Amino acid sequence: MTSIGRGESIAGRGDAPTRPRCFALVPCAGIGARAAAQGPKQYAPLAGRPLVAWTLESLVQVEALSATLVVLAPDDTQFDALGLARPGVAVARAGGATRADSVAGGIDALLALGALPDDWVLVHDAARCLLRPEAVQRLIETCRDDAVGGLLALPVADTLKRSTAEGALGERVELTVPRTAIWAAQTPQMFRIGLLREALRAGLARADLSITDEASAIEAQGWQPRLVRGDFDNFKVTWPEDFALAERLLRARAG
Repeated sequence: MTSIGRGESIAGRGDAPTRPRCFALVPCAGIGARAAAQGPKQYAPLAGRPLVAWTLESLVQVEALSATLVVLAPDDTQFDALGLARPGVAVARAGGATRADSVAGGIDALLALGALPDDWVLVHDAARCLLRPEAVQRLIETCRDDAVGGLLALPVADTLKRSTAEGALGERVELTVPRTAIWAAQTPQMFRIGLLREALRAGLARADLSITDEASAIEAQGWQPRLVRGDFDNFKVTWPEDFALAERLLRARAG
């Protein structure tokens, strides 16, 4: 692991590559408010390791990735204190107030470190710690020659309900939402660095647009990202009960 410094590069030296490269970017600057953890959830202990350590372990196993960049809050001290440094992982203390701000800062850092606008960036949630390397490889193989890029996702199987505003009797069903052609977005989400940079800039400049993931910024520019089937266990650890489920699955994988 290296921190960004003048003249450093994670993208290689010498002649320009003959084919666009793939870089992972992990926004890791959140505070984990919904998880009710003691501090940022990405550092919460899970099956004997900090949660984000499992995430990075999966990414560094993907041979098609040239490097992984972790985007931290400027005042983050826990990443280093927990010994999360490892070969193939660089750090940029460029985190912002929102996920989109952190991703935008990370993209600028990738370009400063030698990545090119035509290279691919795969943005992955730090809290999706059960990511399988083969799913990342599947995404890369499917989208590498695509004009837009794409994301891991799953078709929704459950019946969907939209609720009313919470009242004296609690939240109640307002209507059933048709699930036909509805997918639940996952990560990584894979787009050209230059395309995503411009989409995020445009989205962050709009007060009427909520950028909840990278695909939403791309969609707002009129593009249609490709959907690549993900895995059920690639869920985002969000609520307190998610930690217990993630721990059981991680320990089951270890056998």
